[in-house]
Amino acid sequence: MKINGREISRNFPPFVIAEVSANHNGSIDTALETILEAKKSGADAVKIQTYTPETMTIDCDDEDFLIKDGLWKDRTLFDLYSEAYTPFDWHEKLFNYARSIDITLFSSPFDESAVDLLDKLDAPAYKVASFELVDLPLIKYIASKKKPILMSTGMANIEEIGSAIETAKNAGASDIAIFHCISSYPASIEQAHLNNIDFLKKEFGIEVGLSDHTIGNTASIVATAKGATLIEKHFILSRDSGGVDSTFSIEPNEMKILVNEVKKVYSSLGSEDFSRSDTENTNKRFRRSLYYINELDKGSILSDSDIRRIRPGFGLSPKYFDEIIGKKLKKKVKRGDRVNLSDFF
Repeated sequence: MKINGREISRNFPPFVIAEVSANHNGSIDTALETILEAKKSGADAVKIQTYTPETMTIDCDDEDFLIKDGLWKDRTLFDLYSEAYTPFDWHEKLFNYARSIDITLFSSPFDESAVDLLDKLDAPAYKVASFELVDLPLIKYIASKKKPILMSTGMANIEEIGSAIETAKNAGASDIAIFHCISSYPASIEQAHLNNIDFLKKEFGIEVGLSDHTIGNTASIVATAKGATLIEKHFILSRDSGGVDSTFSIEPNEMKILVNEVKKVYSSLGSEDFSRSDTENTNKRFRRSLYYINELDKGSILSDSDIRRIRPGFGLSPKYFDEIIGKKLKKKVKRGDRVNLSDFF
């Protein structure tokens, strides 16, 4: 597997990715400086996230859309993503700048419009976020672009991981890697479950990395020893600047240490036991699922413009999207209601 000409395998040190996420804090100048500092720190690539608040969720303050715990407690999903997103009109400048200083830049698209933008910019790879791993229609669309796909597996069971990989392969993707990931922000080192890396390598026979949300670099270093060929770490110029991801991000001096340390590690250890972290259970609510976006009367025939695959995850799984289109409603529904199979005749 290669990204921008760089081989991803045990023949090389891990491919280190600096995840910018929301750490630009709404400033394109900060985003550009962060890309430069990632380059200076020795990272192989920088990753951003491509979405708008409207493509991530809907502006709704119903109970389903309110975050009830963790770093972002008491905020609505729409409010959080309004603060955190990277505007579409920044992307061309960011990609051009990264190319000018010779560092790979790619992104996590969160819907088809984001994929189209990244395709137009000739992004060298795509990343599927943990929360979107169950959005098989999105994975299918990404795979159709015939670029390397990296997929995080936070919260996912073996069946869900396998379905995502199979969907990507069937849609034409040939270069696929997955990241072991604990979707807790931050994740404790005690819940890192790094032995899952061994399991995932043997189970799926593809490259496995670590998307690391722990504090510090210990988990990334151990993961490298266990054979991880990619390491992703949230990256910020200074945690003192704040922001929604600042507390679990590393600074340039820490990134330099990480890059130097993982280059020294090539051995492998651990068991084949696989388990998910208990700390992830509450976060399953923020995966994609199906919600009504229009008010519909009883007896209405459902169209693909009446529902959307959005966060949170209380509704029907996105895998049922095509199956329910054209079905007749048993009851009246309103915008923001969850979709359930029992809604239809």
